Amino acid sequence: MQLADFPGMDGAPVPGYLVQTDDGRNVLIDTGQPRHFIGAHRRSPDEPVRMEEEDYVVNQLGRIGVSPDDVEYLVCTHFDGDHAGNHDVFPSAELVVQRAHHEAAIAGLARLQPNRPLWDRPEARLRLVDGDTELLPGIELIDTSGHVPGHQSVLVRLPETGPVLLAIDAIPVSGLSDPDTRPATPFDMDEAGVRASTRKLVELAEREGVTLMVFGHDAPQWRELKKLPEFYS
Repeated sequence: MQLADFPGMDGAPVPGYLVQTDDGRNVLIDTGQPRHFIGAHRRSPDEPVRMEEEDYVVNQLGRIGVSPDDVEYLVCTHFDGDHAGNHDVFPSAELVVQRAHHEAAIAGLARLQPNRPLWDRPEARLRLVDGDTELLPGIELIDTSGHVPGHQSVLVRLPETGPVLLAIDAIPVSGLSDPDTRPATPFDMDEAGVRASTRKLVELAEREGVTLMVFGHDAPQWRELKKLPEFYS
């Protein structure tokens, strides 16, 4: 599993993840900020996203010889712009999204509409899943609604590293991993749902012996993790 370092705002990382299976399948989880941010901070000094050509998801994957056509599955954790900014450049991928999230997005959930052309495409192949689902052996999708309806996290079982839990925005930083005390962030739509999903992930991590939980936007943790072209096996 390889971690792609997409630029975030105000120093917060925006991770993406590539899982390559033993039988040669490429599973991409999220696609980062939209490419119109490339160089935008030089045109507008107030732009908080610092994105360069090398940060673009296609160029990052190209460093390890993976093209957009090589991606078989694109796991859409949710359609916020920093997670779904380049879904349109993976024409061969099956987009895997929680049904509850897709229904909310199609119904017009306001925060998801600015980049609707990137995920709501007539030619897109969608797989709508309901709740916790095994995508492939060793890759499990975990329903963690709260941040938005139908948000999903991902559990990846690696042969050497062990189980790795990608919390995504259900737990954006390690300081919000206590379900009893954590507040909702300004970006969370449902505080009760966020707390329930936090508890679900913490209990899952304990039950499954998770060796690494990657938080969605945790800058101190991100500095310590292996990033592409390094990998976890």
